[in-house]
Amino acid sequence: MAIREGNRYQLSLLPASIEDYVTEEDPVRVYDEFVNILDMRELGIEVIRDKVGNPQYDPKTMLKLIVYAYSYGWRSSRKIERALYHNVSFMWLTGGLKPDHKTISKFRNDNKDALKKVLRQCVKICMDLKLIEGNTLFIDGSKIRASASIKEIWTEARCEEFLKKLDSRIEELIKECETADKNEEGTLVKLPEELVGQEKLKKRIEGVLEKLRTEEKKQINAVDGDSVKVKGRQGSHAGYNAQIAVDEKNGLIVNSDVVNENNDIKQLSDQVKQANEVLGTNCETVCADSGYSNTETLKEVLEEGIGVVVPSQRQALHEAKDMPFSKDKFKYDEANNQYICPENKILKYSHYSETKGHYLYRIQGPSNCTNCRYFGECTDSKRGRAIIRLKNENVREEVERRYMTPEGQKTYKKRKEKVELPFGHIKRNLNGWAFLLRGLKGVNAEMAVLSTCFNISRIMTIIGIKDILAEFRKRNKVIQHYKY
Repeated sequence: MAIREGNRYQLSLLPASIEDYVTEEDPVRVYDEFVNILDMRELGIEVIRDKVGNPQYDPKTMLKLIVYAYSYGWRSSRKIERALYHNVSFMWLTGGLKPDHKTISKFRNDNKDALKKVLRQCVKICMDLKLIEGNTLFIDGSKIRASASIKEIWTEARCEEFLKKLDSRIEELIKECETADKNEEGTLVKLPEELVGQEKLKKRIEGVLEKLRTEEKKQINAVDGDSVKVKGRQGSHAGYNAQIAVDEKNGLIVNSDVVNENNDIKQLSDQVKQANEVLGTNCETVCADSGYSNTETLKEVLEEGIGVVVPSQRQALHEAKDMPFSKDKFKYDEANNQYICPENKILKYSHYSETKGHYLYRIQGPSNCTNCRYFGECTDSKRGRAIIRLKNENVREEVERRYMTPEGQKTYKKRKEKVELPFGHIKRNLNGWAFLLRGLKGVNAEMAVLSTCFNISRIMTIIGIKDILAEFRKRNKVIQHYKY
């Protein structure tokens, strides 16, 4: 069989154009046109073409480079720089420009707010294309590692203990230096160098301790002060809690956010407000898992007239509903603020716990329980049966009822396929298992770019590259017409 062989030294009559190496339906063209139709002023990126001084790289080109590189899962500025020399689509995207890794890194650091706003404009485009309806939103969170080690997490006690050891070591080094001078052994280079290093380390730890006391924090990471200790499937590490709101129609991300909380319990209300702000109107229904089951935040969402499909912890654990002495078998007498047990005994109001945020009801007379035929089955406490009532118990009951309806069950079944898929794509395909930037501003910018990349990928799948290119080019022509 004949073999085809290439010849890298073959000369051509005319040099090939970079344009010739990228097909008409290459995905890179979609990213190129997408950035072309973004409003740079709204993003907060200044484009001045007649600025005096050393010419800078076109901010729009730099933005294209960042977004497209993230879609490849390449977020390191050095990897992006390398791609500009070896990857044809990157060469085409920048028109042959080759900014170095420092320039790429500086652009990303200087435009964190702008990168965060890219997702918002992407969502507006999706809404214009009727890809996002905003009727039902799915909320979920996932732990993503920070660009810092868990070993850099310091508490006040750890700082004080470490400083004592440092002081002891510094004293030893000073004594060794003094002994060496007395014995006229000459200048020992290693000892002074180590001493300087220990002094620098001491100042650093003292700074961390001062920050802990000033900000009244229990712990702080010395490398990334905004990160927190989070637990994931790979164990505990320094990280952040990434939040997304996903639309039901096509599973597109409406809003992304990153918080330094190690759980989702207080996040529902804030995430819904942010998503509604992007949509420009309130959604009809919100769905999330039991990690968001907090009556305070649920109440805030319900007060906005939004339906909530969130299982309680009891429902999520599939606790048996037919238990004869479960809480729902006790009748609440609102007029007298008391509970009545299945045996018609009264549980009187005891007290309200400020720390736990619930009311406690106890049986009127412990003997009513100890002498009851169901003692040991209902409760085995000598003090008798007790019932806890949440401050917003009516909210919990309403949300539990909504979850158990056929409509609630139908909505909740869609949750995994809608809201967990984006995190899978971001972490696996976009290599977004850890952030590169530090601080809340930085990680929010990265999360917004990753979410934008997911949305663009979904748009290409739903509409097709050819059709979405035509739509983007049409919009770009309109922008250029009004511009000039």
